[in-house]
Amino acid sequence: MTRRAASADTRETDDGSGAVRRLAPHARRFLARRSGVLVRLALWSLAETGQAFLVGHGVARAVDQGFLAGDTRQGLLWLTVALVAVLLGAPVIRGVFAELAGLTEPLRDGLVRHAVDRSLGPAAAGGPGGTDRAAVSRLTNQVEIARDSFAGLVLTLRSFVFTAAGALLGLLSLHPSLLVVVLPPLSLGLGLFLVTLRPMAAAQRRALAADEALGDHAARSRAALRDLTACGTGPAAARRGAELIEDAAAAARVLAGWAAVRTAALGVAGHLPVLALLLAVPWLRGRGVTAGALLGAFTYLVQSLLPALHTLMTALGAAGSRLLVVLDRIIGPERPEPRPERTRAAEAERAGGPGSVRAPAATRTEPALAAAPRPAPGAGGGAVTARATDAIPGPGDDAPDLGGRPADRTRTAAVELRSVTLSYGVRAEPVLDSLDLCVAPGEHLAVVGPSGIGKSTLTRLVAGTLAPSGGEVRVDGREVTGRPPAELAAMRVLVPQEAYVFSGTLSDNLTYLRPGASRADLDAAVDALGLWPLVERLGGLDAPVRPAELSHGERQLVALTRAWVSPAPLLLLDEATCHLDPAAEARAEEALARRPGTLLVVAHRLSSAVRADRVLVLDGTDAVCGTHDEVLDRSPLYRDLTGHWQGGPARRR
Repeated sequence: MTRRAASADTRETDDGSGAVRRLAPHARRFLARRSGVLVRLALWSLAETGQAFLVGHGVARAVDQGFLAGDTRQGLLWLTVALVAVLLGAPVIRGVFAELAGLTEPLRDGLVRHAVDRSLGPAAAGGPGGTDRAAVSRLTNQVEIARDSFAGLVLTLRSFVFTAAGALLGLLSLHPSLLVVVLPPLSLGLGLFLVTLRPMAAAQRRALAADEALGDHAARSRAALRDLTACGTGPAAARRGAELIEDAAAAARVLAGWAAVRTAALGVAGHLPVLALLLAVPWLRGRGVTAGALLGAFTYLVQSLLPALHTLMTALGAAGSRLLVVLDRIIGPERPEPRPERTRAAEAERAGGPGSVRAPAATRTEPALAAAPRPAPGAGGGAVTARATDAIPGPGDDAPDLGGRPADRTRTAAVELRSVTLSYGVRAEPVLDSLDLCVAPGEHLAVVGPSGIGKSTLTRLVAGTLAPSGGEVRVDGREVTGRPPAELAAMRVLVPQEAYVFSGTLSDNLTYLRPGASRADLDAAVDALGLWPLVERLGGLDAPVRPAELSHGERQLVALTRAWVSPAPLLLLDEATCHLDPAAEARAEEALARRPGTLLVVAHRLSSAVRADRVLVLDGTDAVCGTHDEVLDRSPLYRDLTGHWQGGPARRR
């Protein structure tokens, strides 16, 4: 997820000249196709030149030829001319805005089309790479920035050129010496401002890159939140986020520094000409400049020239640099996507398959689960025992009835927990406390208990995505803690409540954990899990799958079928059938139970517990394990849960 603004792409640190060269051909073609709009816009703007000229000229003539000459009527007439010129500015602005839409709306439409093509083109062509997260920013925020910035830039640049032409012509008509006083400070401020444009563009580019990098990191972290928590990589992701925030803050500080320089340039250009004109009054009077001409010059500065210059500098400094950067990011050559960092969360996902090893982040402290006492001899199916091998029959013992499926008579347990303790903090109450559990090969175990008691935590411990605080967790005699993801994937499959289906064909989804599966294997899996209706609706196993168009239940069926195809001997279902109707759930669990191997199910309904060979009831103070009838007799909590599931009190047998 790393993206350093100064590493992979020199465009992030250039001074903007490269962007200008890249965008110039596009700009010329765009403007050439709209020459009619530009001509009409110029004609409306010529009226603005006349307006600027008449305002200052009318004030000068009103003073010199009217009031100072003793002709009040002549003075009022010239002031009326100036007033009419001001009032005529309203229809001029209306005409300018009407023509402006002929430039801004085609620009926005073209940018949207280009952004969509740039984002969807590689995906449609089947090229490498994941989702283009920056496309969302380009289609929404950046396109609107470009449209608004372009509109503001056209308005202000047009206004400054034609208003400045009228004001400078007016100063020249009043007296040429006025230009000698006004132009030097005006040019100094404008030149200082122009010097800041390139550094400002580079700073704006870095700020946008930092913002995109931070947004990309946030999107990736949110999508992988469960894996980050399960694999313990959350602190590293948080540190990376802090680095990106610091990068964004540093870019913002640099941008603010150049904005301060621009403000200083604005002050020089906006106030120094007026001050210079005031200081030069004696000199100007000595050269024959009249009082009316001086007042007209001040009018040109204050009413026309300086406001237009202020607006131009503001627009170029803000809208201009933003427009240059945004257009370059949308239209410019595409940069290679940064390679995501390899995290343990990503390794875990690749090892167990999409949607198979993801486990919800455990952020709350759940009630403690004490180890169950060892059952007395002859207690039957067995509670959670203190010794792992007690639940495994020896070679000469009678194997327990596992629903008609032969149990493995070896003494190696499929799942074994030895005094397992787990807590989410040093001072936190343990979620599991010295828990011992043994599950025989080929056994079907259902785990039940109230919400938050630790059922999902137990499946994550067995899957190896969560390390215990104490004790050992073994699968097929091998400890799972710290084992490489590839080995864990060969030992077990964890299907969580929120099943994940990726874009691709249905066959790709089903064979993800077993790429070499034959078509006969897939047909058998689809038939066993009842997936044929979905296969037919999509158009076959080779039909493309769009995850957003599947219901929650259909996604769960795809994930369960994927688990059925997997060669892993242990299946862990963490409420993986909660979105299925009871009939579909029964068919899926029975099919997975018939599959060779061991099945551990976090029960969502009573029927799941009844179908299992044994039921493990997790309580805040005790843990009971046995057949449905045995646990119903020994566990008050299970009787309460059974009554809740059945809609009434459970009858004790």
